[in-house]
Amino acid sequence: MKYALPVCMVAAAVLSAPLSSAATLDFDHVFSTRGEPAATHFEATYLAGGAEHHVEVWRDGERRIRRRTDDKAESFALRTPGSPDYRLSVLDLGKKIRTDIDRDNLYRIGQFTDWFDLGHGLHHPKGGYRLVPAASPHEAARAIGACEWVALVQGTQTTHVCWSTTAKLPLLIQAADGRTVWRVTHVDHKTIPDKVFAIQDAGFIRNDANADIERD
Repeated sequence: MKYALPVCMVAAAVLSAPLSSAATLDFDHVFSTRGEPAATHFEATYLAGGAEHHVEVWRDGERRIRRRTDDKAESFALRTPGSPDYRLSVLDLGKKIRTDIDRDNLYRIGQFTDWFDLGHGLHHPKGGYRLVPAASPHEAARAIGACEWVALVQGTQTTHVCWSTTAKLPLLIQAADGRTVWRVTHVDHKTIPDKVFAIQDAGFIRNDANADIERD
């Protein structure tokens, strides 16, 4: 069985720590979540497939994440803090289908998404890359708050990202062709009620992807 899980994320990688020296510019260091707010709620627009999309994310520390994309799909992730493993429930709101799958089985079907990716709108870069402190690129959009620009260089492609060291989020991402491909339009750090993470799936068809994959 094939799975097309509607977990929408922007595939870019950037900075989350002060850029004091070239030695600090590896992914794990610049994306450190140390000091991250206990709760984060943000909304963003992004470009994919030639169209603009909207995503809303609620992040409860290292325990729970909820993502809603275009009012068409929702994803709920749950884990024990400190563990790399998590349980993901994906709701197709149009077809009314709920799919449950664990991180290990996501990897088995080629969906290499970790907890950081889910909660920050960023994928780890594939292959070689360099991170370089940068000035604001030409005709860059205005971010909603203070952020630091960094260039992600992969081969001949350079993506510019403006990272908020307070929110631990990319407020802007500008592609090599100058298009703004990611823009955070709202962010707050208010306590998130438990009901936000309650899955509303009455009347949905349930698909246990773990059982299907393990039978293959």
